[in-house]
Amino acid sequence: MPPSTGTVELHGVSRWYGNVVAVNDVSMTLGPGVTGLLGPNGAGKTTLLQMMAGFLPPSRGELTVAGRPSWRNPEIYRVLGLVADREAVPGFLTAWQFVLASARLHELPDPERATERALGQMELHDAWHRRLGTYSKGMRQRARVAAALVHQPTVLLLDEPFNGMDPRQRLHMMDLLHRTADAGAIVLFSSHILEEVEQVSGTVQVMVAGRLAASGDYRSIRRLMTHRPHVFAIRSSDDRRLAVALMAEPAVAGVDIGQSGLTVRAGDYGTFARALPRIVQRERIRVRQVTPSDESLESVFAYLVAQ
Repeated sequence: MPPSTGTVELHGVSRWYGNVVAVNDVSMTLGPGVTGLLGPNGAGKTTLLQMMAGFLPPSRGELTVAGRPSWRNPEIYRVLGLVADREAVPGFLTAWQFVLASARLHELPDPERATERALGQMELHDAWHRRLGTYSKGMRQRARVAAALVHQPTVLLLDEPFNGMDPRQRLHMMDLLHRTADAGAIVLFSSHILEEVEQVSGTVQVMVAGRLAASGDYRSIRRLMTHRPHVFAIRSSDDRRLAVALMAEPAVAGVDIGQSGLTVRAGDYGTFARALPRIVQRERIRVRQVTPSDESLESVFAYLVAQ
């Protein structure tokens, strides 16, 4: 993989269709690594990726890939690979012919060798001489990824890349994305499935109704939500005595006692994290487990979408 050629940058980017605003005033900078583009269906993810790939011009704002505008700039495809949301593969071609055509379009010096490498990356060794029309949906998706990777792009855009893949194929694809990013590439993939984003990338760009609702590490985003209590599950040697001691702390908004331990709602993450060791030491209580219950991407996403 060649070294990264820069960043993907958006400054105040909007895109509208008549009176319908699909993307509204989005600014972000993407560098090397894996970033998840998260949002419900209709949030504007696909429109955003199409603008990055040069298929659509921004109605307003500035968008550059590796320092150059992507709109009306075919040269951008020397560093950019795309797996679009719509599955459009010619079923009469074999996987080898399909990926080889992509290699030749990129004018690679050894297209056959590049094709073999890309198909090998996607574990299609034993099926690359079969027609795509005989492939399962997951196999066709892997062939499309191979065509996007054949020229070793430094910017890889994927719209719902795990569609149709079985669990083993998903794990392989996740590993491939990490290896591609570790080699210096910018990898951006969209999904509306929280588990996919959480397993592949801790860095997210959250789209809601065409706007960028949050950006960065989702755990850091959660901790910035200071007006929403943080929830912890705690198991200790004396749950009742610990509950009484915790209720005296200003940072604690509430404590529930259940069969499996305590559920504690704290107003400030840092203050509670510092207070808990002091309390258990003072009360001579042994803590067996402390687990943040709402640090997941799902809790962050649910909160942002509800705003």
